[in-house]
Amino acid sequence: MFGYQIDGEVSLKLPELRDAETVFKLTDQSRQYLRKWLPWLDGTTSVEDTKNFIRAPLKDYAENKGMTAFVLFNGEICGTVSYNSIDWTNRAVHIGYWFGEPYQGHGIMTKVVKAMTDYAFKQLNMNRVEIRAATNNSKSRAILERLGFKEEGIIRQSEWLYDHFVDHVVYGMLASEWKTGKKPDIR
Repeated sequence: MFGYQIDGEVSLKLPELRDAETVFKLTDQSRQYLRKWLPWLDGTTSVEDTKNFIRAPLKDYAENKGMTAFVLFNGEICGTVSYNSIDWTNRAVHIGYWFGEPYQGHGIMTKVVKAMTDYAFKQLNMNRVEIRAATNNSKSRAILERLGFKEEGIIRQSEWLYDHFVDHVVYGMLASEWKTGKKPDIR
């Protein structure tokens, strides 16, 4: 079972069905905030929907196709991070994440993305980590830029968000760049 202690406050753990109520409450409390950037909120209206969400990535994890982890801050679930897909042939992962509005501004997600990137390169022997963010999502983009990810391009009208399309910026990091220290040290 995957578990990863990032520092004294932040850790990751695999989702469990018993976490569904907590994650649903966090989602529901942050619904308006999350809705600006995430397309799945209208389909998450009950604890059962959250249980279904948990089942899917656990299956991907068992099949070695992806990995979702719950982010814990001082022992409380505050969001999720995932390798949405693991491409073993091309040694690449695609990271996605979200976390609740009350946990903004503490540097949590920067630590988490750094740890997931490090894990991808050092433990999974990946060559590439890719993360996409909406062009107007300045907070998410700032995380990636702080960590030294390179902006690689724009995918126009990449995602439908309820009543409009948003463009995505593609960010990438290569193992050779990560190893040579071309990124800042975020603690």
